[in-house]
Amino acid sequence: MNRAELADFLRRGRARLAPSDVGLAPGSRRRTPGLRREEVAQLAGMSVDYYTRLEQSRGPRPSRQMLTALGRALRLTDVEQDHLFHLAGEEPPRHETASAHVRPGLLLILDRLHDSPAQVVNDCGEVLAQNAMAKALIGDVMSRPRRERNLARLFFLDPAARTLFPPEDFEGHARAHVSSLRAVAAARPDDPEPTELVAELRAGSAEFAWLWDEHEVSRRNEATKRFLHPLVGLLELDCEVMVSHQHHHLLVVHSARPGTDAYERLRLLRVVGLQDMSPSRS
Repeated sequence: MNRAELADFLRRGRARLAPSDVGLAPGSRRRTPGLRREEVAQLAGMSVDYYTRLEQSRGPRPSRQMLTALGRALRLTDVEQDHLFHLAGEEPPRHETASAHVRPGLLLILDRLHDSPAQVVNDCGEVLAQNAMAKALIGDVMSRPRRERNLARLFFLDPAARTLFPPEDFEGHARAHVSSLRAVAAARPDDPEPTELVAELRAGSAEFAWLWDEHEVSRRNEATKRFLHPLVGLLELDCEVMVSHQHHHLLVVHSARPGTDAYERLRLLRVVGLQDMSPSRS
């Protein structure tokens, strides 16, 4: 691990970003350009002290998960993300699999969607990034351990995960998860992520195993979803899915049509703001 080079790279990455680049308000006048250390720490989900020690060349060796979070917070390109891993003495992620690194351009789009819940997920269902409205709608998935960020795993193995949906919609969500995951597993037979996830869900959920044996395959790029939110009630939202094929990433955006009851409730949700929700259930 090259602590001095890592510290310099982090400082320079922080200095080149403005708050608006990452969806943050400008705040009070800044004495120096770029983000503050506490802002990078917040975006990466780490303590300010830990991040400060990294920039001062005295921090411990970051984990692979922490390096991925730092790359996302600093909006690093693929080449820059690989360089960050090398400086920390780690092998970069394999790009032929579903990378956990979200492209800066995709994060920029996510940050600009102030009125609509939106999140980036990989094609296996792992949430990689959320905007504020998505956190307000389904909870802060990114604050959970990585294993608990997979939407299919939550839906089939965590009973609390279904409380956000009307019971009559359960089967449709279940079939969508299974048929999409089957398509991914077939497309990437050498990638251990979908293979291991399927094995886990088949062993842990009789419902998943039964649906898997139905051999349905689909990729749903648009739909209407209903959410039962504990504060604003039932929201019927249009769901659009935009695909980034290079990294197997999906930008999932929920919106409501103007003039509908759901539109007004979504506006109310934005006023209510982020809440400390129960574990995410999308």
